[in-house]
Amino acid sequence: MYGLIQCVWEEVVFYESPRSTMGIHRFIFVLFRQMRRQTIIYSTVWRQNFNARGFVEIYDLGLPVAAFYFNCRRERDSDGRRRYD
Repeated sequence: MYGLIQCVWEEVVFYESPRSTMGIHRFIFVLFRQMRRQTIIYSTVWRQNFNARGFVEIYDLGLPVAAFYFNCRRERDSDGRRRYD
């Protein structure tokens, strides 16, 4: 492995899956470098109509260093549980 990147992080907000059960879902992950240690105040109300630009401005995050985007769709008969037969 060329180079080793060590990351230390603390989970601030737990992952919540999409609310709807059908249709295509867009997932967008954006990574920012924090210039200093910050306490991010999170409210569950933020999830609906989340304003990424406003969040970046509030916490002075600057430009993203990486981003990842993908679409996915839940299968019609899937209830989200794995089955082991």
